[in-house]
Amino acid sequence: MTQIITTVAELRAALAQLKPTRTGLVPTMGALHDGHVSLVQDAKKHCDHVVVSIFVNPTQFAPHEDFDAYPRTLDADLKKLADSAAIVFAPTAREIYPDGFATTITVGGPSAGLETDFRPHFFAGVATVVAKLLLAALPDVAMFGEKDYQQLLVVRRLVRDLALPVTIIGVPTLREADGLAMSSRNAYLSAEERRIAANLNVILKETIAKARNSDLRAAEAGAIEALWKAGFSHVDYVAIRDAESLDHITTLERPARILAAVKVGSTRLIDNMAI
Repeated sequence: MTQIITTVAELRAALAQLKPTRTGLVPTMGALHDGHVSLVQDAKKHCDHVVVSIFVNPTQFAPHEDFDAYPRTLDADLKKLADSAAIVFAPTAREIYPDGFATTITVGGPSAGLETDFRPHFFAGVATVVAKLLLAALPDVAMFGEKDYQQLLVVRRLVRDLALPVTIIGVPTLREADGLAMSSRNAYLSAEERRIAANLNVILKETIAKARNSDLRAAEAGAIEALWKAGFSHVDYVAIRDAESLDHITTLERPARILAAVKVGSTRLIDNMAI
């Protein structure tokens, strides 16, 4: 039976009862979909017990973003996890950020550019809360989806630089039948916006094919034009980068990744694919 825990002290006490078995952590912000469930199922391949954290982290939202509107569906989330998670850690904001909290973790390297150009606050908020969750649970492994690819690389750098004793495992993006990457924010889309959103993965695949036979900057520019024509309301970026560092590249001599951030109406979506 899944334990529902709300404090770090209770979490550590519960995990102590599970030792010496291997534990895994799946950090989430709730509003769980099949993509999240796939992370839990993958975690079970690497460990004996899985902890799922559900916490809508305020420090990664800017004042104008959707923190208040972000879907919170704890009861439904718990039902989805009933047969897979040993523990659900659902702390309050005060538990994670107690009165007087004054520490922020800043990760350089792969955090530079892309999301940071549009959400400069984001990765400091992510790195700080991920560090707190990892230190609270001290898992053997932690699972992060490749849909948030830049975030995955930032977390890997965080763990490496701070020598945290956990293995970070990236899990391939789970997609809807039409190829749209699963996301909690997909729930914001109207029927027409959902139709437009399905073009994102198609255009990225077409751009990958073009990039193999043309200048990478021309391929990026063509993708941006195609996204506008498909009805997206804004294109923040389409970028082809080194897959390990997210450094700028001019050729595809090494593994690469195409990453994109767009808006459909007021909903911001991200996606990426290996090249």
